[in-house]
Amino acid sequence: MAEGAFPAAAVADAAAAAGAYLRVEADAVMARCADCALGVAEDFCGRTWIRRTHEAVIGAGNGWQRLARAPVAGITGAVGLPAEGAPFVLPVEAYGYDIDSGGVGWVRVLAPGAAGRVAISYVAGLGDWGDLPGPVATGVTLIAAHLFEHREADAQPPAAVAALLRPYRQVRL
Repeated sequence: MAEGAFPAAAVADAAAAAGAYLRVEADAVMARCADCALGVAEDFCGRTWIRRTHEAVIGAGNGWQRLARAPVAGITGAVGLPAEGAPFVLPVEAYGYDIDSGGVGWVRVLAPGAAGRVAISYVAGLGDWGDLPGPVATGVTLIAAHLFEHREADAQPPAAVAALLRPYRQVRL
């Protein structure tokens, strides 16, 4: 599965929030810290907060397969990946998809042609920086500020980060 890069606007907004928190001007280092902090928050919570394009490679079997990132906003396409030869675009009628009430995306391949695997492109995420719940945005800000302040040292992030993010954590068994 290929992770989509965070949109530049979301990274800039997170960097600006961390810079304001530290009372410094956000620069390229702060932007890298903010990008990392967004990823840490998503991984900790098990949710995709910032909407962007993702790609999942699935088997060409006809059973339903779960997409890793949620909430899914839409499936944008499928590319057949044969063992030999060039990849090819699958027509819409060659695969089925569903997005359940929890925002989880499901895909099944109905007619794979020569493909042994299929790359599914989809858009997932809650929204933009301004759509984040306040505690999540604050947690991201604290992580980015911590990474910026301690970029040359080995230090634990503030305990408040886990307290802010834990209520939004989804655990899947």
